[in-house]
Amino acid sequence: MPRTDLPLAELPGYRAASTAPADFDDFWAQTLGEAARREAPVSAAVHRTPLTTLDVFDVGFPGFGGHTVKAWLTLPRARSGRLPCVVRFPGYGNGRANPLSALEYASCGYAHLVMDVRGQGTTDRGTGDTPDPEDSPHPHRPGFMTKGVLDPHRYYYRRVITDAVRAVAAARSFESVDPDRVAVVGASQGGGLAVAAGALAPGVAAVVADVPFLSHFRRAAEIASQGPYLEIAEYCRSYRDSAERVFSTLAYADALNFASRATAPARFSAAGMDAVTPPSTCYAVYNAYAGPKRMRLWEFNGHEGGDAFATEENLAFLAEHLG
Repeated sequence: MPRTDLPLAELPGYRAASTAPADFDDFWAQTLGEAARREAPVSAAVHRTPLTTLDVFDVGFPGFGGHTVKAWLTLPRARSGRLPCVVRFPGYGNGRANPLSALEYASCGYAHLVMDVRGQGTTDRGTGDTPDPEDSPHPHRPGFMTKGVLDPHRYYYRRVITDAVRAVAAARSFESVDPDRVAVVGASQGGGLAVAAGALAPGVAAVVADVPFLSHFRRAAEIASQGPYLEIAEYCRSYRDSAERVFSTLAYADALNFASRATAPARFSAAGMDAVTPPSTCYAVYNAYAGPKRMRLWEFNGHEGGDAFATEENLAFLAEHLG
């Protein structure tokens, strides 16, 4: 796959101006306040598996609008005291998947909560169990990127980002979890959600954002040649007079604008041949990030990033910051 973004030497210095609207902080304070007022008990039912060293629980917690969001919680069976916790968000199109599909975190001694993404989960890699009861008030492209995109209060990712913040609260509600040692992690869509949750959920201990999606929307929609950002470009091509309104809404969900509000230690990655989340968009978020941070550039990879290599490095990073 050829490079379609900036030369590698220019990526580390790439910065983008904030697009945060004047009411960005008030918007999210109001949104999360409404969600908190709909607080309901978090449920956790034992989910039987053939595993002999890990316990799995089928979790439900109140997300945006009080809607029940599903999750898996996996714990080491031989545990004592409160554990550090990794809250993970799936990539675009994926749900929480089968609980046996991601055992590395609990196998390393962490509590691991993986959030289902409302309305998503129709891929072979990550089926889901959480519907999105909200309808889009306007026509939208197939997919999720333009669902409600003409109104920030009706935009799909307002709901998903709220769910992500409530997932952190849900994880902290378990007796087995140390509420002061909770990290948020994800790749692609999950990486963008991790940055948002790291900014909005108080006291997050660490953030891992691999090839983060939902980042620097304007540039991404202009240069991405594969993947969900094309939904935005296609929408704007069809509704030519709506482009500015579209990007005005997207600004409320842009990891670029959350990054300057997040202070937990963070690890990012970007891929030099990524046509889905162009590396300059990842660096824009990285350079805007307000906390201590490090970046790993995979020069010859596409959107798959570093795969197992990234996982190994992420685990080392988490051990450094969660203990």
